[in-house]
Amino acid sequence: MARYIDAKCRICRRAGDKLMLKGDRCLSSKCAMEPKKKSRDTRGAAQVAPPGQRAGMSRRRAKMSDRGLQLREKQKARYIYGVFERQFRKTFGEAKRLEGITGDNLVTLLERRLDNIVYRLGFADSRAQARQLVRHGHILVNGHKTDVPSFLVKAGDEISWRQGSAKTEYYKVMAEAIADKIVPTWLQLDTAKMAGRVLALPKREDVEVKFSGKEIVEYYSR
Repeated sequence: MARYIDAKCRICRRAGDKLMLKGDRCLSSKCAMEPKKKSRDTRGAAQVAPPGQRAGMSRRRAKMSDRGLQLREKQKARYIYGVFERQFRKTFGEAKRLEGITGDNLVTLLERRLDNIVYRLGFADSRAQARQLVRHGHILVNGHKTDVPSFLVKAGDEISWRQGSAKTEYYKVMAEAIADKIVPTWLQLDTAKMAGRVLALPKREDVEVKFSGKEIVEYYSR
């Protein structure tokens, strides 16, 4: 199965929410979720047209079923973390086997992915960019090169850059911008060394997510 290569903004428009798939661009006026011409819903709130709908044209959309809502939440989680369907299902199965609430366990496992950690530490502007850094061998875990984006970090793991990667222009740019990055409380960032440490495994309340874990659990329960 190939990775989604179409315009990522279409995913956000379909989901009706910013999924931060393009990093800082999603916070700018160039974001497709903030068009110059916005339609208004019945309450007067700004509303972005779904993919395929031109500005100024109204289209009656059928009310989404419970199954459709569950599928949408599952797809949102997949696209946010950049995970294939088979890999996502495997992660869900592991979350289901762990003690506790399955939806919360799923969020924890997704947050523990190495590409997500690189993104959270501010070494990349998006998870897609972080995934590329990992695959190209720029990132070390406890001093060892790890080029598997789905690698699950543990509490106490140290994330740093390969010595050769520190000479790249990208590294120099990120080293200057890293001071403005805000990292989660369960991570620690040393801006001088451009290295981070996992202080503890993330809990559900430590992570702000844009999808419903409960709906995902119900989707796979059928």
